[in-house]
Amino acid sequence: MSAPDASLRSSRGIARYATALCALAAIAAVVAFVNGSWLGIVWVLLGGLASNMAWYYGRRARSGVSSPKAGEAAAQPGHRAASAE
Repeated sequence: MSAPDASLRSSRGIARYATALCALAAIAAVVAFVNGSWLGIVWVLLGGLASNMAWYYGRRARSGVSSPKAGEAAAQPGHRAASAE
């Protein structure tokens, strides 16, 4: 069995960090609201963003899709190369 390529490993890492950030943002929002600060709204929004990132990169790592390299993008069907006019 071969090891996954670097882009899949980085997708898993980003998903883990985003999940941790989401949990920390939720804790910070609760603390802010308990202290009577409206700054908790910012933490809730940050938690939502981190949650979406964790979901996206987690799905990407599970499906095994890696980002194409710069040279491979032009070889894909339906890809229009920029004209040098």
